[in-house]
Amino acid sequence: MKISWLFSIAVWAMVWLGLTVDDGTAQQKTLKEQLVGTWTFVSSTGKLSDGTPAWGSNPSGLLIFSENGRYSSIIVRTDVPKFAANNRMQGTPEENSAAVRGGIGGFGTYTVDEAKKSFTVKFEASTYPNQGGTEQTRPIAINGDELKITNPSSTYAGQTELTYKRAK
Repeated sequence: MKISWLFSIAVWAMVWLGLTVDDGTAQQKTLKEQLVGTWTFVSSTGKLSDGTPAWGSNPSGLLIFSENGRYSSIIVRTDVPKFAANNRMQGTPEENSAAVRGGIGGFGTYTVDEAKKSFTVKFEASTYPNQGGTEQTRPIAINGDELKITNPSSTYAGQTELTYKRAK
């Protein structure tokens, strides 16, 4: 009786160890698998010509990579004043200028280059019309729930680094 009890404990211990010890056979996720999902904007290194942060003091944004290769991104300044007319089609020249300068959004398709640790987005449309129909390749680094994207030619400030965190 004592031996079978000890044997049972030994078997359970081996099973537990087999479940908890990483033997290196687990497949690591591809870069695309890590990228897929929704990310929230944290920060950008982009600065305006006067040295102030391009996205103000409290920016907001969302970046989505779908499994089937669709891409969508929007970043907005949260400090842009509301339109007095409460109608976006009736904005003053100053209000329209602030709105255009206060956000960027686009969507399209993307592919991932695992070897180069980058993705290429093909813009179908953008709030900045010059991006529509263009392709841009951007290096990326993913560390847990943090995503860093290097944009080699942002729409306002040359090269910038954007930081996102995985949406929960």
